[in-house]
Amino acid sequence: MSETESTSTEDTLYEVSDSIAVITLNRPEKMNTLGGSMLALVSEYISKAERDSDVRVIILTGNGRAFCAGLDVVGAQSRTGSQSVENTKRAIPVTLNVKTFPPGVIFNCEKPVICAMNGAAAGFGMDMALACDIRILAQSAKMAPTPVKRGIVPESGGTWLLPRLIGWEKATEIFFTARNLGADESKELGLCSHVVPDEELLPFARELAGQIAANAPLAVQSAKRLMRMGQGQQFNDHVHHVYMNFLQLMRTEDAREGMTSFAQKRPPEFKGN
Repeated sequence: MSETESTSTEDTLYEVSDSIAVITLNRPEKMNTLGGSMLALVSEYISKAERDSDVRVIILTGNGRAFCAGLDVVGAQSRTGSQSVENTKRAIPVTLNVKTFPPGVIFNCEKPVICAMNGAAAGFGMDMALACDIRILAQSAKMAPTPVKRGIVPESGGTWLLPRLIGWEKATEIFFTARNLGADESKELGLCSHVVPDEELLPFARELAGQIAANAPLAVQSAKRLMRMGQGQQFNDHVHHVYMNFLQLMRTEDAREGMTSFAQKRPPEFKGN
């Protein structure tokens, strides 16, 4: 069990306790729109949690009535509301490095990432949510696939993620109509695992994260990595990679602890070794 660590900026909060890192988008007055430093901080905090051996699960959430209303294309650096060309360029990079952009960092993170969606997720915010491994929605939350209403497309992975989560036909209808999806419909479509009352969102997410954190972290990370790989592999190739990972895990102290604790009929105490 780790000690509590807290790092705060005006826009983004980072806290670690009980092996769970919580990253909170903290710009409620702007519906947690991302731009400039916030983009970098979300990626930085995800990467920080991934490197921290004390962290086993990551929760991404927001403060206020929105989870994330997308990219802030105006005033992302100065917050003055200026619509200068320079601010817009900083808000939307000309080139995109998937390995450093938040949805890519979330998707490629070795550790489980839970989205505790407290409110609306639109555009880029929806892409970030879809990139997480597990989504828990507050009853008031909604998915807002708005890009085609604005004359653009999901810029950071949504067109890859959504069809894989719910199938081609449902995904095309959602993107083409750009209609909002409430929490219950999102669950019915398979876009989230749970819908909970607003006030229960973070406690529920922490409880689920705690259940994951109680398991062997190397095995959990390996399972995530293999499932990601499996999306682009043939069955025989995938099973080969699974077996190679299995052999490596069998050499770990956690595997021995798992077997020993089972034989002794006691809860395991995994160390991540």
